[in-house]
Amino acid sequence: MTNSFHPPRRVLMGPGPSDVDPRVLEAMARPTIGHLDPLFVDMMDELKGMLQYAFRTRNALTLPISAPGSAGMETAFVNLVEPGDTVIVCQNGVFGGRMKENVERCGATPVMVEDEWGKPVDPQKLEDALKAHPEARTVAFVQAETSTGAESDTRTLVEIAHRHDCLAIVDTVTALGGTPIETDAWGIDAVYSGSQKCLSCTPGLSPVSFSEAAIARIRNRKTKVQSWFLDLNLVMGYWGEGAKRAYHHTAPINALYGLHESLVLLQEEGLENAWARHRRNHEALRDGLEAMGLSFVVAPEHRLPQLNAVRVPEGVDEATVRSALLSDYSIEIGAGLGPLAGRIWRIGLMGYASNPRNVYLLLSALEAILAAQGYALPRGAAVDAARAAYASGNENLKTAANG
Repeated sequence: MTNSFHPPRRVLMGPGPSDVDPRVLEAMARPTIGHLDPLFVDMMDELKGMLQYAFRTRNALTLPISAPGSAGMETAFVNLVEPGDTVIVCQNGVFGGRMKENVERCGATPVMVEDEWGKPVDPQKLEDALKAHPEARTVAFVQAETSTGAESDTRTLVEIAHRHDCLAIVDTVTALGGTPIETDAWGIDAVYSGSQKCLSCTPGLSPVSFSEAAIARIRNRKTKVQSWFLDLNLVMGYWGEGAKRAYHHTAPINALYGLHESLVLLQEEGLENAWARHRRNHEALRDGLEAMGLSFVVAPEHRLPQLNAVRVPEGVDEATVRSALLSDYSIEIGAGLGPLAGRIWRIGLMGYASNPRNVYLLLSALEAILAAQGYALPRGAAVDAARAAYASGNENLKTAANG
């Protein structure tokens, strides 16, 4: 007979999922009620409002897709792209490539704007591509590239897209809750994210938001949306207001309890405070890693605070280090992908996992493992540097508070 599965306790410091806040886990264990129960419908309305807060938008069409972030991506493409369209896709990592796949599967033509992995999308390259392809209707790019830890200038890229009469689709899977997203102020037309990164919920839900211009395109399509499940013309009916809702699918009830609680936590902390916390912990981690002689792939001005791509030093086996972190310290970090495979570690400081305890824990463990591999480093310097960064940050906060 098969026994129940009891996973070990891990410290999740990879590219996702992140550690789940205990309050979220507790919320998910609450009694299941029907997905059309009036109380559940009320909770859905609250969820929409809190997602609008997180995305910084008043978009009416703001909701969680009942599937992971990849389904949020597909929702944006299958609803906004039709056969024969031209779509400008910016790629500076893995997930721009997935956007291209979506465009092709919609029967449209992708025009690729490619930048080196670890660098942001080049606005001038996008401008040039749009001038060369005036028939383009859509621009798509990743704000926070999970494969490299690079952040692109979303405001500028959206402005360029709109100047050429294109809608802008933006991937914010790793960004939401960890770094600024200004959906309305930046004019983003379609934005999608995931529940398992900086929101510190479990995987399996994809918050999305669509502008009025995007809704108008969806309603005026010449062809049917190729996915019945992700057709927003139908999903809008289910996520309408209160009693007006029409049955579409059985929502993942307990998972939505968890997302609701994670957004309550975000409101309690305050969005700007969450952004500042991620930045503060990143700076301490950065100083500690640099004290060990390690370096980053991404330039400081384009570096995500919640996803750190760190170069593996010469003579160190990156897989052995990750394995030792997992087996000896129960810490998970990520490997590199594509051309960065075997060359970097991806260290996440997302959501509930973004805290000083984890920074100190990882630095201490990494120092011990690297030293055991023969990598020369000053023992204790990493934690000392992180501690100094926190002390400096606290002084800056006091100075700002005293104004």
